[in-house]
Amino acid sequence: MLEDNYDVCIRPITMDDTNNIVRWRNSAEVKKYFIYQKDFTIEGHTNWMLNKVATGQVVQFIIVENQTGMDIGSVYLQDIDYVHKKAEYGIFIGEDSAKGKGYGTQVAKLMIKYAFKELGLHRLYLRAFADNRRAISSYQKAGFISEGLLKDDVFVNGQYRDIEWMGIIDQE
Repeated sequence: MLEDNYDVCIRPITMDDTNNIVRWRNSAEVKKYFIYQKDFTIEGHTNWMLNKVATGQVVQFIIVENQTGMDIGSVYLQDIDYVHKKAEYGIFIGEDSAKGKGYGTQVAKLMIKYAFKELGLHRLYLRAFADNRRAISSYQKAGFISEGLLKDDVFVNGQYRDIEWMGIIDQE
């Protein structure tokens, strides 16, 4: 498990986490912040684990609340590009009881350190709905900076949505 004197730690995802992942990603509160809006299925997640995580194209962890030992969400790096040393960052807190406690910022800091020190990446980037101010604030606290606003970039639930593009570069 990776931790750094935070209230949360992360551990590698396993197939045993499938039911939680499907439940979390299908919850209205999590789904509304994802560009990909289709329902998650056990089969779809199993394919993700076999074709993305197992092949190293994605590194994914489960977020664990230290005090309770409860699994509360997931964090991942996808589209890992070892040639250009970059990857896309993603996170979701699935348990309502864990939201609004600053865990997202702590996990982002853990993943930034992991990406730069363990994977040897130079850059992480992310996409967020521009109106998701809580998430954007959390990313900024972790060190991500805004790199641009993509107007009407995605068409979700019958409307065009703006995307905030953010990034962080390893300064060492």
